[in-house]
Amino acid sequence: MSSTRRRIAVLGAGIMGSSTALFLARRGAAVTLFDAAPQPFSAASRWNEGKIHLGFMYCADPSLVTARRLLPGGLLFKPLTEELIGCPLQPAMTAADDIYLCHASSVVPPQAMHDYFAQVAGLVHQHPDACRYLVSVADCQVTRLTASELCAITASTDIVAGFRVPERSVSTTWVADRFVDALAAESRIELCMATHISAVRPRSSGDAAASWYVESSTGVHGPYDGVINSLWQGRLAVDITAGLQPKGIWSHRFRRSLFVRATRPVDLPSVIIATGPFGDIKNYNGRDFYLSWYPAGLMAESTVVLPDALPALDESNRQQRSLAVLHKLEEFVPALRRLTEHVESMTLEGGWVYAAGQGSLSDPGSSLHRRSDFGIVRMGSYISVDTGKYSTAPWLARKIADSVFLNADCA
Repeated sequence: MSSTRRRIAVLGAGIMGSSTALFLARRGAAVTLFDAAPQPFSAASRWNEGKIHLGFMYCADPSLVTARRLLPGGLLFKPLTEELIGCPLQPAMTAADDIYLCHASSVVPPQAMHDYFAQVAGLVHQHPDACRYLVSVADCQVTRLTASELCAITASTDIVAGFRVPERSVSTTWVADRFVDALAAESRIELCMATHISAVRPRSSGDAAASWYVESSTGVHGPYDGVINSLWQGRLAVDITAGLQPKGIWSHRFRRSLFVRATRPVDLPSVIIATGPFGDIKNYNGRDFYLSWYPAGLMAESTVVLPDALPALDESNRQQRSLAVLHKLEEFVPALRRLTEHVESMTLEGGWVYAAGQGSLSDPGSSLHRRSDFGIVRMGSYISVDTGKYSTAPWLARKIADSVFLNADCA
């Protein structure tokens, strides 16, 4: 069959599935994009901090394996995403470098954190795509905050050091809206929303090279020449129905964070309190902010193949968790009170995330501190993809599209 007439099912309409669907459709495939939500980008891909990782976060992996794995996708996030959404990312980007604040209970002490950051900076500086990041990081440098610089941000005795690193983030709600527009404009993509996927079956029993049927809450769809499973919640369960058994360890976590809009510009740094179960402040444009305190936002953890759906969060619990995030972050960054005095809107949202790891972030030995084990698993014309991080999704999506069409051309 000609590659231009291939019919592909993509499961999951977050950044991974949507990027894959767009790359495939623009190369001539007829794509059906499935998601259980009523609209694309309704869960974790819309509601997260949007950190475009260069590897600095994973200082509890001194081997640099995680940093090396994350770096290529992070450096290419901007050009690939701009290609996909058809407009510049500049309006969505944080304007200043991140500041990492080392907590006294960090799983990595200050000197080890500094040494790790210096090694990652060296990797970034040497990479041929360093000039293609959100801003050029070809001259990547990490600086340790002086005592006076640290005091200007926090007076908390729990913060024992601070570092400025050339890492940025994007507003995931802004990016989500542009992806939704791009999907709607692509005639080769059929959106099949409000559709819960229960199984994927080969047309011929046991033949992974055959075409596939997708079974869902709305019926049976297909046949398709290939299936890309890019779900987070439920990916493993669907893999099993297709004949692909999960390997290794994994965990699902449901996290919520605060998304705040201010009535006027507020001057706040983008801060990460690290490393362990701590928090973040992201200042996207002076008026739109992301606030996270991990213990208050963590709603559920599971190591089963398919975690149970969570009940709706009642207004009282939602308010309690929102206040817990605000009050805890204010302890470390008092200037946050300037934001809380000028709130226009505040939303507590999130979604399921998947990781090939388990354990508590407060445990230095937890495999969640190493995030290098992600990527693509192929079984004939069925592909299961572990996105890894938000920042690596467009990069992986392009690899999937290349793989699909390479195999079609060789068939």
